[in-house]
Formats: sequence, structure tokens, C-alpha cells
Amino acid sequence: MAFLYPTYRAPDFSAPRLQNAPDAAWAAVEQDGVAPEGFHSTSMYPEYFKIDGQWRLAEKSRMDSSVVLRNDGTLAVVENRNLRRGDRVILGRTERGEEGIFLHAHGFDEGGTAGGDQFVFRQGRSRETSYARDYDKLIELLKAEREQGNILWVMGPAFAFDRDARFAMSQLIENGYAHGLMAGNALATHDLEGSLLHTALGQDIYTQQSMPNGHYNHLDVLNLVRRSGSIPQFIRDHQLENGIMCSAVKCGVPFVLAGSIRDDGPLPEVVGNAYEAQSRMRAMVEKATTVICLATMLHTIATGNMTPSFCVREDGTVRPVYFYCVDADEFVVNKLIDRGSLSATTIVTNVQDFICIVAKGLGLM
Repeated sequence: MAFLYPTYRAPDFSAPRLQNAPDAAWAAVEQDGVAPEGFHSTSMYPEYFKIDGQWRLAEKSRMDSSVVLRNDGTLAVVENRNLRRGDRVILGRTERGEEGIFLHAHGFDEGGTAGGDQFVFRQGRSRETSYARDYDKLIELLKAEREQGNILWVMGPAFAFDRDARFAMSQLIENGYAHGLMAGNALATHDLEGSLLHTALGQDIYTQQSMPNGHYNHLDVLNLVRRSGSIPQFIRDHQLENGIMCSAVKCGVPFVLAGSIRDDGPLPEVVGNAYEAQSRMRAMVEKATTVICLATMLHTIATGNMTPSFCVREDGTVRPVYFYCVDADEFVVNKLIDRGSLSATTIVTNVQDFICIVAKGLGLM
């Protein structure tokens, strides 16, 4: 069954309330990195701004940023730290047209089911939820997105601790189901440790048996990668042929490794400056049409904050951006929703099991 993308329904701008709305006000930035008083802060939903009598969509949005009216009339969504003196920032704190700003949260709604009960059980999502339909829908989505979308994976190090999970993720990458990867130093380090030594943090990635002096393994790998100068060169130097990073390098899949204060090493490609890492992550998110976050709370919330619920195709049509959060802890998926990523699909399960089920559903295992 082919995946069907929902149709986007734009607001009715002929409605008197929107037709008679004023143009959005703006004020110039006076100091780099400081928004004008009363700036409008964006959400994850499509937002329109009335400029010279016309409603315009801010096409590349994200949460908690300002909207800059460029000289060519386009609207750019810019983190406040990246504002520059002279930028024209949209002002307004209402979102229903009163100030020339309209937030459209229901553009993809397909309508509710008539006659539904007012009281029903099991509407929350927890470890007891049935996820069979979620898996089926995700597999249908991935098949469609491989051909006409951009699939971004955000991964925690849990993958690298299991042989089958590493193999499943590698198969997804090598068969075109990944267009970008984002992670931290740990995922890449332990994955490369698995490639070279068949261990992760000194434990065999299949038997879980701790190797003699195994606590040195990841440190030795970090040292060797730094000696090689880069991850691709390390892979060549040691003739590695398995693992997530090997597959990404072999297939030319771009990756961003964001640093942390607790990193060992780190690997040469790890971006140590948090704001530079955020900018590189956002550049990757802007291309994504499906984002799947796996067993990494901080990276998931960070990615959720910069991922809009929509994107604009080259032909000008609007389509949804699909966002999945998979974690064994209900606290993590609920924390994501609490932070405003209201359109995320959450699945509470072990990520190693999740990725193997997906790979099998796609016929890759």
C-alpha cells in the first residue's frame, strides 16, 4: 500500500477578519543578537504575515525565533543570536490576524470521526500502547520518502552496543533510507569501536561479555582516529567494512556530530562549539521531510525545537514534516511533547528492537 501524503489546506484569506487585517509591523534591530521589543516568536506551525496587503508564509521556520523581512520581500526565520543590526524584525504577540500575523495549526487536519465516544481508554502513548499501525505507517512512509523526501536520523549511542542494531541501521543507510545523520561523539566512537574491535565500551557487541582491559578500547579507538585525522581516513587506514559510520562514509551520507562537555577525545569531526553545532544541525533539518530520533533525549529535544511541522516543496506546495521519537523511557517522549513538539509520533520501546523491526519490514534483514 503506497503512502498517501495529506493535502494541505491553506487559510481562507478572503475571510473578512484576515482580509481586513493590518500589515504586520516591524522594527529594525539596533544591536547584533538583540531582538526589538515586542518581537514575534515563531512556533513549529505554518505562520503567515501580511506584507504590503498580501499574506506570506515564512517557509523555513522553527520554534522560538524571530521573523526577518528581507529587502526582497521574503521572510526569514532567524535565531535571535543571529540577528544583525538593521534586520527588520516582525512585531506582534497575537496570532489570529489582529496584528497581521496568522498561525495556522490545522492545515493538515483530515477531520475527526463522527459519532466518536466522549470517553475512551488508552488515548495516551506509553509502553502499553499498541504500535503495530505505527510501524506499518512508518515503513510505508520510508518507502515513499526514499524516492521523494529526505530522511534524517538522530541517534544515541545505544545503537552501537548491539550487533543486530548496527547491522540494521547500516542496511537502512546502504539502501537509501537515510539522507543525513545527527549524533554525538559517543555514537560514532562506540560504533567505530565495534567496527574495529567488535566491542562497545569494552563489551562484545553480541555476547555482552567484557573483554580484558576493555575499558581502554574506546580510548584507543579515539586515539587512532585522531592519529588518522578523520573518520573516513581511519576507516581506510584500518580497512573497516561494517558499522553505521562506515556505511555513512561509503554512501556519502552527511553527518553532524555535536560535542558535549562530557566527551572523551573527541573524534576530529565532532563540533565542539554548541552554537556552531546547532547551526549545522538546523541546516540539515531544513532539508529533512522525515526526522526519526532514537534514544537520545537531549539531541531529540534540540532537534524537535528546530523542526517545523511543515516544509514547502520546490513547486510551492506545502507538505508535512514527519517527526518520530523512539525511546525506552516514557519520560523522554513526554518531555519532548512538553517542549512543544506537538506533532511528533512517539514510540516507547527499546531502540535496538525498533530498528530491527523497521529493517525487517523494509525487507532488509
